[in-house]
Amino acid sequence: MSNGKSAVNVKIDKDVKETAAALLARMGIDQTTAIEMYYRKIIAVEALPFQPEPIPTNGQRLLAAIKRKGIPHKAVEVNAEGHIIVDKDKDPDLYDWAVNG
Repeated sequence: MSNGKSAVNVKIDKDVKETAAALLARMGIDQTTAIEMYYRKIIAVEALPFQPEPIPTNGQRLLAAIKRKGIPHKAVEVNAEGHIIVDKDKDPDLYDWAVNG
């Protein structure tokens, strides 16, 4: 490898950058060092050092919340805006949770 340095220019969400920078500072690591550590790990394992996962859909998040609450249900239907669609007569517990939390 070369001993020279090279710049990496990226656009990142301002809040993400600030939050990460604050956490890194608490660890005693600056952003440049953290990014270099990340790149070195990619080289060492010849892959990303974590498994990317898709962001869950609204329906998936709702289903997970329903399962955590232990609410009996048959199926979860979500409209285009991500709001749950439930028949209060068929699934009263689910309806109550959807309306009242």
